[in-house]
Amino acid sequence: MEFSLAELSEMVGGKVKGDEKKKITGPAPFEEANENQITLAGTPAFIKKINETKAGAIIVPESVIFDPNLRLLAVKNPQAAFAKILKIFTQKDEASKGISHNAHIGKNFTCGKNITISPFVFIGNNVILGNNVYIHPGAVIEDNVTIGDDVTIFSNVSILYGCKIGNRVLINAGSVIGSDGFGFAPEKEAYIKISHSGIVQIDEDVEIGACNTIDRATFGKTWIQKGVKTDNLVHVAHNVTVGENTLLIAQVGIAGSATIGKHAILAGQSGISGHLTIGDNATIGPQSGIAKNVAPGDIVSGTPAIPHKLWLKVQNLVTKLPDFKAKLNETEKKILEIEKKIMDLIINKTI
Repeated sequence: MEFSLAELSEMVGGKVKGDEKKKITGPAPFEEANENQITLAGTPAFIKKINETKAGAIIVPESVIFDPNLRLLAVKNPQAAFAKILKIFTQKDEASKGISHNAHIGKNFTCGKNITISPFVFIGNNVILGNNVYIHPGAVIEDNVTIGDDVTIFSNVSILYGCKIGNRVLINAGSVIGSDGFGFAPEKEAYIKISHSGIVQIDEDVEIGACNTIDRATFGKTWIQKGVKTDNLVHVAHNVTVGENTLLIAQVGIAGSATIGKHAILAGQSGISGHLTIGDNATIGPQSGIAKNVAPGDIVSGTPAIPHKLWLKVQNLVTKLPDFKAKLNETEKKILEIEKKIMDLIINKTI
């Protein structure tokens, strides 16, 4: 696979500075790229040493001054453009389209065009698939599930009863969509399971990482809105809403009925208590424990979470605590010595 610089420029919305006909066979790291590859110099550190790379072309910000000895692809957002080019060159060849005779297809199955259903896929009754859906081996699609166009379901994914998947969604291997929420009613010394009759709805342009678990709602829906991206090993509990274009990083856990706003970032291993609201554009630091609402735009860290700048100051002090303790002990000792001297003077009636 190869493309000219002009073709790549059209794909990512950039402008070529230099030979537009130069053929590119793929992307590569800055230090390793050869004359047939394209690389990225999106930050000042790489732009300073732009003449050191052997790449055939370089993606740069629009502000970079043209060097006639280089072939540049100038774009507004170099990182995004490089990501798009990576995707272009790394797209896997599709398996032969069609439904494997080793797949199980239930009653009243409806699908669009260009469908690939791999061996050992289970599809239940009343399932609807859109166009260009690719379901990898071992996936389970239960009854009454609806899946939109341009969706990829990787191996061993389970999409359970009644869930809805929008257009251009990718669900990585091992994830479970629509498992029961963790709900039990105490009765004396036992716990009675609370049935969950709701669904999970995943809107368009969402990517779900590997081994995610997204629980169905008790009633209504657990809702993953447009553009959300999740890392591996993320848990979203029943009746949670995750707002548009939010990022959930590895091992994030969100308890039931929490609401996460738009464009939020929940960093790795952070945990959100139930029934809380995380505002739009908020950032939750790694390993943070959130026990109260977070306002829009706030950046918080720690357990319990506090403003991130304050948390940094606190963490800086933690390493100094042994010294503070030693100085405090020394000060306390001196105060006791002074008090003893004063008492001795009082007893001797010298003051």
